[in-house]
Parts: sequence; structure tokens; C-alpha cells
Amino acid sequence: MEFPLPNLKTVPPLLLAGVLGAFVLQAGAQEFPQKPIHIFTTEPGGGSDFTARIVAQGLSVSLGQPVIVENRGGSGVIAAMAVVKAAPDGYNLLLFGSTIWLLPFLQDDVPYDPVRDLAPITLTNRAPNILVVHPSLPVKNVRELVALAKARPHEMNYSSGPTGSSNHLGAELLKSLGHVDIVRVPYKGTALALNALIGGEVQLMFGTAAAVTPHLKSGRLRALAVTTAKPSALMPDLPAIAATLPGYESVAQSGVFAPTGTPPALINRLNREIVQLLSRAEIKQRFFNSGTEAIGSTPEEFATAVKTEMASMGKVIREARAREGRTP
Repeated sequence: MEFPLPNLKTVPPLLLAGVLGAFVLQAGAQEFPQKPIHIFTTEPGGGSDFTARIVAQGLSVSLGQPVIVENRGGSGVIAAMAVVKAAPDGYNLLLFGSTIWLLPFLQDDVPYDPVRDLAPITLTNRAPNILVVHPSLPVKNVRELVALAKARPHEMNYSSGPTGSSNHLGAELLKSLGHVDIVRVPYKGTALALNALIGGEVQLMFGTAAAVTPHLKSGRLRALAVTTAKPSALMPDLPAIAATLPGYESVAQSGVFAPTGTPPALINRLNREIVQLLSRAEIKQRFFNSGTEAIGSTPEEFATAVKTEMASMGKVIREARAREGRTP
């Protein structure tokens, strides 16, 4: 593609460097990419892996270069550091959930700063949790649950996956805003936590719509509310917890980052391509069928979402004393 040079005679000398710099960045963004792009994410089968593969497939078509999903296990540090240490040229991206920006509150010695070292590109999707209880628990809504928990301090319990997971923090936020004492029973994975609730080992849990819906239909679980600030299209018949506990909102969010220092023109190009992909009806339906909602946002909106959740959930983590120590 050819780019017309600006008329340098009309540009004041003090602005010449800025004009040429902007011209070069714009030209570079239009010519990008010249080689394969790598998206670093969770282990295969994780929620962010599902999103990364949809984004990779779409970008491969729209950008005309292979987009390779790089799976990394662990808490997210390995994937994040692969991108933080990469050249800020748009060829190495991170697609991950809120663990990436909440990990510094949960563990010591996290080797990156999510605000300083990562440049937001766009939110990709958002998944609410559903507050579900075992049918033997005599409550039909959040108000009754909070009242029962206050009447039985330290007697009720909830199951959750790993520390810092959305189902863990969603329950701790309920405890904080509801001023109740409910005991956490942690499990190595969310599936194990859900099985414990179905088996009656615990009394309540926060689970994804995809995970709990079959058990709601069978009557093995009862749903009380969703964790979004307002009712969700994923579960339109359920009220939001916020209707009973104002200010409550806890959702699992994922998004795409580049290394800090990536030129704005490249950030905007990638944002435009990914947001266009996420706006397609068939892509929205794929996300909806998996129990999550495709979002798409500006880089600025994503940055605000990250900082807002760091402030709110950082407070919840401190109150829950959920800090685990050294980063594995």
C-alpha cells in the first residue's frame, strides 16, 4: 500500500519530527503484520483458551497471517512474562482473565505490574456466576440466604475453586457486603467444588451458567441470583444479587494485552480487528452458547475495567486474608 508524504513545506519545523513520527507509525500499522502473531493464554481447555482460539482464528483471516495460540499453565505468570519481556511490536499478545491483574494482591513476588507492564487492547468477554444452593437449604432468594447466614454465623459453608478464582471472590464479596460469616471449603478445581455442592457436602456455590444449568434443570441445585450488576441475558429469569446487596458485582472478565510501549497505531489496529470479530452475530452466539458474553471495548474502557476491579477486589482479598505467599 502506498502512503502520500505530507507537504513538509507547510509544517512548522518544531512539529516536523512529530508529523514524520506519526506518518511512520501509521504506515507501520497498515503494513502490520509481516509474520505470525502469538497469543499467550491459559492451559488447553481453560476459559481463556476457548476465547484465544476464537480470536486467533478470526485474526488469521482478517490479518492474513497465522495467529498461534501459546498455552501456558500455572497462575498466569508464565504467560504474562512471555509478553512483558517481548518486543512491543504487536507480534506477542496476552489473552487472559482477571487473574492477571489480581494476582499481585494474592501472591508475593509477582514479577510484573499489570498496569505498568501491559497495554490493554480490548475486553473480549464477560461471564457472570450464578449463586446456587443445595435444595436442602431452606432459602429461595438472596435476602433469605443472608438472613439465614446471620442467624447461623460460621455454620454455613460454600465451595470454591482455587484462591482468587471468580467463584471464590464472588462469595467473599457476598460475605463482605452482606456482613455474614460463611466458611469457605476450597477445592483444587471448580468441577470438584460443584460436585461437592451437588453431593450435599457444602451448601452453596458460585458457578458459571454453563456448569450449573444442567443441574438446575434436573433439580439437583437451586439458583438464587446472578453476579452481574443487572440481570443477565444468560439467565434472564434470575435477579441480580445487587438488587438485595447494592454495589455487588462480580464477573469473570478476559481481555487482550500487548507489551507496554507498543505503538498506539498498532494497539488501535489490533483493537479494531478484534472488536469487529467480536461484534459478528455468529461469534456472539458461540460465546453465548458457552455461558459467556462477547464484549469488545476501547483500550481506555478496558484499562478502566482493570483498575476498577483491582480496587474493589483488592479490598475483598485483603478482608478475606486470601494472600497465599510466594508466586509458584
